[in-house]
Amino acid sequence: MKSLVEIRVDPPSGTIILDRPGQANAITRYGLEQFKQALEDLHQQQSVRAVILTGSGTVFSAGTDLVELEETRREEDAAFQWQADAVSYQQVLLSMLRFPKPIIAALNGPARGTAAGLVLACDLVVAAQSASLGFPEVTLGLVAGVSAPLLRFRVGATRAAQLLLGGQPLAAGELLQQGLANEVVGDDLVWARAHELAGEMEELVPEAITMTKRLLNETLGESLSTEMSVGAALMATARTTESAQQALEKWKEARG
Repeated sequence: MKSLVEIRVDPPSGTIILDRPGQANAITRYGLEQFKQALEDLHQQQSVRAVILTGSGTVFSAGTDLVELEETRREEDAAFQWQADAVSYQQVLLSMLRFPKPIIAALNGPARGTAAGLVLACDLVVAAQSASLGFPEVTLGLVAGVSAPLLRFRVGATRAAQLLLGGQPLAAGELLQQGLANEVVGDDLVWARAHELAGEMEELVPEAITMTKRLLNETLGESLSTEMSVGAALMATARTTESAQQALEKWKEARG
């Protein structure tokens, strides 16, 4: 099976590239497993001091692969599979928060749904001018259950509600204003700036960076894991509803 994730090592950074440009880098369950393995591989490489996450081409990622989602809907064990998918996604976000090295999102374009959740789990975000971030799940009868607690932690309940209930994405300038991006650069500079940040971290003490990440993220503690577990259940349940099925049918028809 073709690899859906590319790894590139340019010390002191290692880059994970979501690599399905023909499908807007949409994330399948196989791709999510590859992403977890890529993180583990870069964890083991001593020359890699920070991990960059980006997308192939001009899109970061459209999020969950709706083709796979629609196909799963017709399977007998769909409910079981969706629960497993939600738990797998939860584990990925938690592993990113606990990852001992800094993770920098090089947000090179639109990030939606589950992909936006990956961005939230990064420590730093460098956004291209063409970048945007959004959670369109409600427009498809779905729920961003696993990402929601992390989004609330990042921006607070009021702004999280606006993003999750409205379904409208935030442009690069808005991401910067709301604290979801650390800086905005030209489209052709986004990876280079992320790599530059990795170089700055090379001069720092790795153990201190790891402990600082723990300090920043352990305030979430077990409460986040519990909230994500509840969200994973809701995320899976929403996929079984008639409204979600109807929305996916409309999406399929519009897609042709």
